[in-house]
Amino acid sequence: MKRYEGSREGYAADVSVNGRPLNPRLDLWNHSPTGFEWGYGGSGPAQLALALLADHFGDDQRAVELHHDFKWEVVAKLPKRGWTLTDQEIRQAVATLKSSSNPSTSTPCGHTRCVKGTNETE
Repeated sequence: MKRYEGSREGYAADVSVNGRPLNPRLDLWNHSPTGFEWGYGGSGPAQLALALLADHFGDDQRAVELHHDFKWEVVAKLPKRGWTLTDQEIRQAVATLKSSSNPSTSTPCGHTRCVKGTNETE
């Protein structure tokens, strides 16, 4: 079982998987070259959502497709001081995302939330 942990040392946010640094996967999408964040819905949380899902699934395309919704439903709600997620909790969260998704309410870019007037997601 994988265990993901986020912790803070001053202003630095560190994330590990089974005690090793989590790869930010900037090769898939460069939301935040300055690192991970959580507890709100910005670029650092988007990078964390992408990295978590890419590591969890081992499927880059699936991670890219789901990471924005996962950011809003999971990463934006993580406690600022620190957190732990297991692979089972991620699996359950993704299942909830899939069951609550409704194609009739998605935006032209394919996500449930977009920046108004553009095709970019928050």
